[in-house]
Amino acid sequence: MSENHPPLRPLGPVLLLDRFAPLQAELIALLRDLAPGDWQRPTACALWSVQDIVAHLLDDDLRRLSSDRDGLPPDEDGPDDYASLVVWINRMNAQWVAAARRLSPRVLVDLLELTGPQVVELFRSRDPFAPAHWAVAWAGETESPHWFDVGRDYTERWLHQQQIREAVGAPLLTGKEWLGPVLELFVRAVPRALRGVGGAPGTAIHVAITGEAGGDWTVRRGAAGWALFAGAAPEAAASVRLSDDTAWRLFSKGLAPGAARERCRMEGDQMLGTAVLGTLAIMA
Repeated sequence: MSENHPPLRPLGPVLLLDRFAPLQAELIALLRDLAPGDWQRPTACALWSVQDIVAHLLDDDLRRLSSDRDGLPPDEDGPDDYASLVVWINRMNAQWVAAARRLSPRVLVDLLELTGPQVVELFRSRDPFAPAHWAVAWAGETESPHWFDVGRDYTERWLHQQQIREAVGAPLLTGKEWLGPVLELFVRAVPRALRGVGGAPGTAIHVAITGEAGGDWTVRRGAAGWALFAGAAPEAAASVRLSDDTAWRLFSKGLAPGAARERCRMEGDQMLGTAVLGTLAIMA
């Protein structure tokens, strides 16, 4: 694995404010065109139907505006440890989705058209490099810059729209303009997946995502643990090569690591490569 590559580069910010309006427009157009029976179609998102996912997207907007913009305190403080935080978030999501089943599809879409632009206005009002309202916990962070929290919000909106599209047989938004920034953010969860994996200082793992929306990244072991860089290490101890379609499904729990292993090419240290397949860029 001693190919010639440009030197590794630190990761830069992924600024996605201008992508929210196009993504929202695609969602609203899709939802307005659904047949009545489409709303109850099952999705890849646990036990949620299409209507449930739409209700969840509305909940995200309303909680963001209420908490981040308006300063409304939560009913209860979230737990500190990751596993308990996942349970807490799942419980809040389930409570809202159950209550929102009393709302009609038209009401849900009308409300999304109202809340979406307000969330973007809120995002634009903040310094992208100031501390975010919520840290991106799936990346192992306890404090994140605002742009990363905004990016995380974008990836969630994109992912849920794909789940709706798959459920109703609509084309996916997987070109470079849509999926490229999602993968650029999703890969930032790789170091957390390796947090229990040892290695000598300087040990590197090359993660190559092929396809129009892909790229090259390297996770390298340092004194403080694993860190992610852009580019391909010239002497990686392990290399994992997977398609952009496999990558987003794997990182969002839409594809089990065992199934992803059958769809990727792994070279070098198999333990290190297999650990990468445990990456999750969602709270799960």
